Amino acid sequence: MFAVSPMALARSGILGMNSRNVSYIGRYNPRHLFPLVDNKLRTKLLAQQAGVVTPRLYYVIQHQYEISKVGQLLNRIQGGFAIKPAKGSGGKGILVIIGRREDNFVKASGAEVTLEDIERHLTNTLAGLYSLSGSPDVAIIEELIEFDPVFAGYSHEGVPDIRVIVFKGYPVMAMLRLATHASDGKANLHQGAVGVGLDIATGRCLNAVQFSRPIKQHPDTGMGFDRIQVPNWTEMLNLAARCYEMTGLGYIGTDLVLDAKRGPLLLELNARPGLAIQVANGCGLLPRLRHIESLQIRHGSPDSRVRYVMREFATAAPEIPNEMFPAMA
Repeated sequence: MFAVSPMALARSGILGMNSRNVSYIGRYNPRHLFPLVDNKLRTKLLAQQAGVVTPRLYYVIQHQYEISKVGQLLNRIQGGFAIKPAKGSGGKGILVIIGRREDNFVKASGAEVTLEDIERHLTNTLAGLYSLSGSPDVAIIEELIEFDPVFAGYSHEGVPDIRVIVFKGYPVMAMLRLATHASDGKANLHQGAVGVGLDIATGRCLNAVQFSRPIKQHPDTGMGFDRIQVPNWTEMLNLAARCYEMTGLGYIGTDLVLDAKRGPLLLELNARPGLAIQVANGCGLLPRLRHIESLQIRHGSPDSRVRYVMREFATAAPEIPNEMFPAMA
């Protein structure tokens, strides 16, 4: 693996893990607010109170004895659904079902699972197998996203989502995460999803990576990334910016999705967002974070903050040399 010096990374404006933890997460995210975003159920309920649109909540499974009734509950759902651990992270424990085939349930990959498989998955979820600290958890069963057809051919066996880093209420960097066969239909970069850096002003593709390596085409579909432009982009950024007032957290990752029928939706929030978004964009976060910190006058509304960053950050920062990509994995 090619070694890159800390000084070279700093010159490229790269935000490292220690700096992120101390200067941004530690400084701007009060610890007592972490549970608002570490628990997906609490985030969803908080969003409902704030008028921030999320996927519809079908059921919450909190106790082992409730699992015996899950088959009856799932029969009431028309179409697909997603099961998520409330305290999960990194896509762990998420089970996406797109439909039924006789008595079985069908995943996005086409593989089938039985009701017994789902019950076992729920049991593992309640036991804390997928939770951040291994503590007992609850399972959320929610609406399956029907992703916008503009992404057809760009995401394989799963729903694409958009990660926006929001600092002090300002969206500062964004990427589109595209599922692949390697990622099992999940938009998780560590599992093999593709990260597409997006121009904060337009939602257009700047750069794309898989496993921290630059790529030009989707590995499963062959679709080129150069034509990607996310629709409803201003609305998407406004939704992300509103999460600052909703949570009180100064440095967060907002995960959004564009539903074909309902438009932009908030999936979840992350108080410790990863750093790979810099690789996807081909530029570092530090210059933008420092720019926001230097502002003498703050913009009061989410809309004004979005308009500001679309103007100020329209031109991408200097590109990170390709040889630096492995160091950011």
